[in-house]
Amino acid sequence: MWHPSPVDHGLGAPRLGAPSRAAQEPAAPVRGGRPRYELSHLQALESESIHIMREVAAQFERPVLLFSGGKDSIVLMRLAEKAFRPGRFPFPVMHVDTGHNFPEVIEFRDQLVAALGERLIVASVQQAIDSGRVREERGPRASRNRLQTTALLDAIAEHGFDAAFGGARRDEERARAKERVFSFRDDFGQWDPKHQRPELWALYNGRIHRGEHVRVFPISNWTEMDVWQYIAQEQLEVPSIYFAHQRAVFERDGMLYAANPYLTLLDGETVFEASVRYRTVGDMTCTGAVRSSATSLQEVVSEIASCRITERGQTRADDQVSDAAMEDRKREGYF
Repeated sequence: MWHPSPVDHGLGAPRLGAPSRAAQEPAAPVRGGRPRYELSHLQALESESIHIMREVAAQFERPVLLFSGGKDSIVLMRLAEKAFRPGRFPFPVMHVDTGHNFPEVIEFRDQLVAALGERLIVASVQQAIDSGRVREERGPRASRNRLQTTALLDAIAEHGFDAAFGGARRDEERARAKERVFSFRDDFGQWDPKHQRPELWALYNGRIHRGEHVRVFPISNWTEMDVWQYIAQEQLEVPSIYFAHQRAVFERDGMLYAANPYLTLLDGETVFEASVRYRTVGDMTCTGAVRSSATSLQEVVSEIASCRITERGQTRADDQVSDAAMEDRKREGYF
């Protein structure tokens, strides 16, 4: 069950970027009997992220929060609660649906958005294919992952969004490591890594021309461990596929893929049962699982602590196409 974020109704909205009341409790008295106010690592990250979300709400007219049902966007939803409750979010929630997503994630998406009472927009890759906007790939390695870019840009243009929150983090991949918190996109939705705006002293420049927009990454400075520790701290629910379960899988290119109707087995590939979990969620055709026995948040955190490969490096085939696969897609308008 999703636990609502506590809101202080008596004192009104907290100050810009302020942590929750629990985060402001004084530490043990120091010498002289004076209390010392300090934020923990997670509280400092939370405060920074809330500040970023409120900056976007103040600077832009039509923002949107991109929600995949994955752990990072779940954290974004909780941060949005803390930033804007008891009011409604000052933006809708949007999911770019490839049509090849894990059913457990789609079910979780609908349940969470309904529980929060927020508006959900679904940008469909299948509709983009049916309308002739994109052409579906064919063959045993076909994926709709790259086709999401067109569906996303079309939805941004259709609804007139000028800012889009995303859950990307710098520790995930080298292209994301050099992207700013406010990531400027031109009127074609493209990103130029050589022309980024400075963000000195956490000052964010959101000035854009008509047709342009900004991708905003409030948890850019978080790590995968930070995300999982925050989920445990806030007692957030996540899709069941993040925990170890028995699943029919097959091995390809060193990754374990779920047996599904969208992928055709190659010669020599066989389906077998294994105890696996997912470190990241995406299109079933390009997202791999890892062998695991972790069935609780604490066990997942312990696994992450001992892992030396990022989740995208270990489980995302779309990032293995070339050394610059992610940057190439982002230049075209990818998340």
